[in-house]
Amino acid sequence: MTGNSIFASDFKDEPYWWEAFRPQAIEASSLPQKTDVVVVGGGYAGLAAARALADGGVQSVVLEAGDFGSGASTRSGGAISAGLSVGKSFTGKTLAYAPDFVREVVGWSIDAYRSLFELVAAEGIECHLEQRGRFLGACAASHYDGLRARYEKLRAGGATDCHLVSRDQQRAEIGSDFYHGGLVLETAGKLHPALFYGGLLAAVRRRNSITLAGQCRATSLTPANGGWRVTTSQGDVQARHVVLATNGYTSNLVPTLQRRLVPVASHVIATEELPPGLAGKFCPKGRTFSETRRVLNYYRLSPDGKRVIFGGRARFTEIDGATRARLLHAALVERVPEMADVKVSHTWQGNVAFTYDALPHAGETEGLHFVVGCNGSGVSMMPYLGTALGRALAGKLTGKDGGKLPFADAALPRIPLYSGSPWFLPAIGGAFRALDYFDERIR
Repeated sequence: MTGNSIFASDFKDEPYWWEAFRPQAIEASSLPQKTDVVVVGGGYAGLAAARALADGGVQSVVLEAGDFGSGASTRSGGAISAGLSVGKSFTGKTLAYAPDFVREVVGWSIDAYRSLFELVAAEGIECHLEQRGRFLGACAASHYDGLRARYEKLRAGGATDCHLVSRDQQRAEIGSDFYHGGLVLETAGKLHPALFYGGLLAAVRRRNSITLAGQCRATSLTPANGGWRVTTSQGDVQARHVVLATNGYTSNLVPTLQRRLVPVASHVIATEELPPGLAGKFCPKGRTFSETRRVLNYYRLSPDGKRVIFGGRARFTEIDGATRARLLHAALVERVPEMADVKVSHTWQGNVAFTYDALPHAGETEGLHFVVGCNGSGVSMMPYLGTALGRALAGKLTGKDGGKLPFADAALPRIPLYSGSPWFLPAIGGAFRALDYFDERIR
């Protein structure tokens, strides 16, 4: 495989981020027989919930089926923003929301963005967090018209952190002529997702009231003694409450939840170090990049400014490393032809949890608490919602005010004709690609 011209000699089928922080094998010597809360899932949301519970005086056990950090939390592109998609379902159907709810969603997304910076500062996490803005590229002329309408709506709503960029001006933002102009959103940034995860994990380990149990899969949940008996691969734990934070790796442990989440594979590559001068030409302002395609790509420079991290959905399901590397490298070169001779050093994939309404959710179902549905905004939203749920639950257990839980009043919708196995993804992916082709080549 490494003889192929696009592969670097040290090519690895694992996240580039793991060069700085690798998943940790943390196994509990023994599970406690009883605890206040069992958290199922050791990603951003689960760790943030445990941290908030501890700060509220509540004990917890965090169960992780693999090593801590082996899931999606260390597999993303590391981009963050202060926005969420409101009004479009996972299938592209337009959804109607009350204006008050839309305003709440906008407020929560801004709070999540700000809270991420506060969390990093409070715990002293070194993760290359910076606000350098995002360029949203229009993949077709008609898409630029849509961005203009979005810009006018943002400005009418009081936003001052965005501006339109014409096609003639976009070279100041990105070294590419691929797009038909774009929209710059200044309240956006990036971090090193694995170093952020490692810092959050270290913060959790500093709190003595949290038990971390890696390689410990929850296999069943049974109501017992006014709470829950959690059966795991390492024994049983009796808990007063259970928090589910499994997102794109949600199993049939709770079928009601599984039927409301679609795991979609996201694929990423990292390039070898770029030739001198190319990084500054390609990304002159340190932006992150995304685009208006339905099957979009997202990309950025690595924290040291020497490589490109380029992601997207090469397919809507998991595929082998060589295939995903070739498809994503071709997409990168399509956007930046000067990258044709730049080789791929790493490739990886992870599952993103999508909900029918394309919004994250936190709340309660069948007596179980949950934080799910990152929908591509997990780096900021999952720690935020995990923290909010932990505080709310700690308040419930201690009789103190835990604050309002965002999205708690918004029902997590069932996905039509879906039982937990995403059989329809290839068809949806094909339809989206056809619509993108129509917009860009025919319309």
